[in-house]
Amino acid sequence: MVEEIFDIVDESDSVVGSASRREVHRSGLLHRSTHLLVFDSRGRVLLQKRSSEKDTFPGRWDASVSGHVDSGEEYDACVVREAFEEIGIDLQEVPERVFKIDACEETANEFTWVYRHCSDGPFVISKEEISEIRWFSGESVDQMLLEERDSFSPAFALVWQRLNQS
Repeated sequence: MVEEIFDIVDESDSVVGSASRREVHRSGLLHRSTHLLVFDSRGRVLLQKRSSEKDTFPGRWDASVSGHVDSGEEYDACVVREAFEEIGIDLQEVPERVFKIDACEETANEFTWVYRHCSDGPFVISKEEISEIRWFSGESVDQMLLEERDSFSPAFALVWQRLNQS
């Protein structure tokens, strides 16, 4: 398997170099990611449970789609690519940009653009990335974050908190 290469960025999210996924994570270098929140016609959010094979936060609930921006790729192209790779949505246009999170501990040093999309499916999940997907009401996500915060990735917990503040 070919190792992924990510752009390394500075504190203002400008590209300053590139490195392998392993090096970026091992050294805590600043890099980029996207998160997509998919809502259905009833207002529920689709969450993915990360595969037990994932190198970070295996088995935890996460955004509908989340992924690293590849070297030379832009945020918008990344979210479209990841949506197709992870849950089989073939987006014909870039989904709504909601907000950007600066690199921080919760995002593992990733500058993260968060997007929103409405879809009732169907979805086809990547078994390498995701063990299951499930619809949740906003209230149930709020309750689970209070009672079982460790069942979510830290980045998703931050995304959800920021979403509810916007």
